Amino acid sequence: MSSATPKSLEKFVDYCRQYITGKERKEAQVFLDRFFQAFGHQGVLEAGGRYEEAIKKGSKKGKTGFADLVWKPRVLIEMKKRGESLDKHYAQAFEYWMRLVPDRPRYVILCNFDEFWIFDFDSQIDEPVDIVPLTELKNRASAFNFMELGNRTPVFKNNQVEVTEKAARRMGELFKILQKRSKKDSFNELQAQRFILQCVLAMFAQDRGLLPRDLFLCCVKDC
Repeated sequence: MSSATPKSLEKFVDYCRQYITGKERKEAQVFLDRFFQAFGHQGVLEAGGRYEEAIKKGSKKGKTGFADLVWKPRVLIEMKKRGESLDKHYAQAFEYWMRLVPDRPRYVILCNFDEFWIFDFDSQIDEPVDIVPLTELKNRASAFNFMELGNRTPVFKNNQVEVTEKAARRMGELFKILQKRSKKDSFNELQAQRFILQCVLAMFAQDRGLLPRDLFLCCVKDC
């Protein structure tokens, strides 16, 4: 099963630093092919993606645009030159996405070689659900779970400080709930404490790469 690893993501970032200067037309396809390789694929074409996908624009004849990359039903990616303000290209990306039927991609990425703006128009129209700098790709790989063959749910806006504080609050709330439950159920407060510690250990192990990425989160969501 194709998946990203810290090593493969580091290799991609190092390659971009060394060889990519940020010229849209000359380097977009090389950048994207390496991006797919970072997530365990042999390349864009091998994964089933297509470059320069022709898209009819409006009802007028002869009006055709070309999307940089389309991988149905996963993602549409539009590349812009380094330093380009990505918010200026929102309308173009949205129009391409609207016309990519059937099997319209779930996600849209705008990228200027330094940042990935990720959109999920099924849930949020006006703003990206996440913005990931290239330099943070290894730490924010969960936002790109849709790039992997496992089709796992991506984790967006993964601010580690906020996540840690939120997790701590929720663990405290969970312990209080278990305390109340222990009075009428078959387990005691010591078992509740052990369960909370096991949860914390699982989250720590996952963050350190000792467990598969998002395994604990997926288990919680499945339950």
